[in-house]
Amino acid sequence: MLYYTSVSQGQRLGIRELASAGGVTRRTVRYYVQEGLIPPPLGLGRGDHYTGEHLQALVRVRTLQEQGLTIPQIRETLAGQQPSASPVPSPARQAWLRLVLAPGVELHVSTERRLPSPVRLTELTEWCLANLPPNEEQAE
Repeated sequence: MLYYTSVSQGQRLGIRELASAGGVTRRTVRYYVQEGLIPPPLGLGRGDHYTGEHLQALVRVRTLQEQGLTIPQIRETLAGQQPSASPVPSPARQAWLRLVLAPGVELHVSTERRLPSPVRLTELTEWCLANLPPNEEQAE
C-alpha cells in the first residue's frame, strides 16, 4: 500500500506532514521514534523536522506491519537480523448471531448464512427445551 507522494530532496516536513504522508498519526510517529524504528527528528524544539529519509523509514515500518510483523520483529528486521518468528496474519473478522435456545444452549450462526424461518427456530427451541433438561444444579 502506498501512503505518500514523493518528497523533494532537502524538503523539511513537520510531524503533521510526515504522519499524513505516511498514513499514520502524529502519536504513532512519536512512538516509532521512541522505539527506535525511525530516526529522531533533525533539529531541536520547535525547529525539529523530518526529511524524505524519515518518510522512507516510516513507510518501511508500515509495510512490515502490514506483512504481520510485530514491533520487536520489525526492530530485528531493521537491524538486519532475521525475525525471531514468522509473521502471523491477522485472523479474518467474522460476525455471528447468538441465539439462546434453552438454558445453557446457544446456537451461533454466521451472518453469512441465512437463518431458518421463525417457525423452524421455534421448533428447534422447543426441541432443545424438551430434550436438553437443565443440569441438576440449575434445576434447584
